[in-house]
Amino acid sequence: MNDSHIHNGNKTALVLGATGGIGSEVARQLRDAGWTVRALQRSAAEPMQQRDGITWLRGDAMQRADVLRAAEGCAVIVHAVNPPGYRGWAEVVLPMVDNTIAAAIAQRATIVLPGTVYNFGPDAFPLLREDSPQHPQTRKGAIRVQMESRLEAASRQGARVLIVRAGDFFGPKSGNNWLAQGMLKPGKPVTSIANPADDGVGHQWGYLPDVARTMVELLERRAQLGPFERFHMAGHWDATGRQIAEAVQRVVARRTGQAPRIVRTPWWLLRLMAPFVVTLRELMEMRYLWKQPVRMANERLVAVLGREPHTPLDQAVEAALVGMGCLEAGRQPGGDSPAMNFSTAASRK
Repeated sequence: MNDSHIHNGNKTALVLGATGGIGSEVARQLRDAGWTVRALQRSAAEPMQQRDGITWLRGDAMQRADVLRAAEGCAVIVHAVNPPGYRGWAEVVLPMVDNTIAAAIAQRATIVLPGTVYNFGPDAFPLLREDSPQHPQTRKGAIRVQMESRLEAASRQGARVLIVRAGDFFGPKSGNNWLAQGMLKPGKPVTSIANPADDGVGHQWGYLPDVARTMVELLERRAQLGPFERFHMAGHWDATGRQIAEAVQRVVARRTGQAPRIVRTPWWLLRLMAPFVVTLRELMEMRYLWKQPVRMANERLVAVLGREPHTPLDQAVEAALVGMGCLEAGRQPGGDSPAMNFSTAASRK
């Protein structure tokens, strides 16, 4: 296999999903690490424009011609695109990854995929390793398994693949994640935190900047990696099922002088509303991940990088709250604060 893109020092990357949570973070960190970054955006005002040190191209990840054109000359394609609010998941996820695969094979490029725990079923719990069996029991999990199977096949056809699997994402940009959609209300001050975990059930979280940093550092070592690689991140392990909520409580109390209360997610109400709200329906499918501990082992990652990029929990939570508009940037206790609105997950749409 010709790995010319690796050995000739090509540092041009295409990011699909660059306006989303993980995509925007990877694009920014690649740029800061000296990469030339392109991003595909359906709503771009012009066919091509420079913004924030990134070249934005008008195009659609569902259109193969757009992806092939945008990927010309790229050594890396970051596949971080997802349908907003999980809409049309089953119809668009596989066609989009097929387009990325076609472009990667044509360019002999490395595909980077943010992985999830959806791929796994009870036979692999509670500790997931890179080679754990993938027997999911959900629709999204089955699609994720198909994605990775197609990517593995692509790695035998000239592409290279790097999958970095982390827990539930949270970070400075709200998106398809539990903290922003199921625990808090973006853009509103935090007066209550809806906690979805059962008492004492551990849960794994992945802080987006740490996940992006891990991807960038692995890409720097891609010449030493095989054509198809998976790595698991330990991220932030919430051993009690309350530690993330308690971190939000601590950060908000320190910044505003008022501690929000932690309430149980009203699963019964979400179940009633799910038939009418797509996002709630998709979140309900993942209910099982809050009823049993599912954790990832990161020994392989540490063996390659020497350590896992890791931001302290309170620092990560504070950055996430500021980015979500739940806290003002740089705000300290004491001063006038905006009016607070009570909300729980039950009122979210």
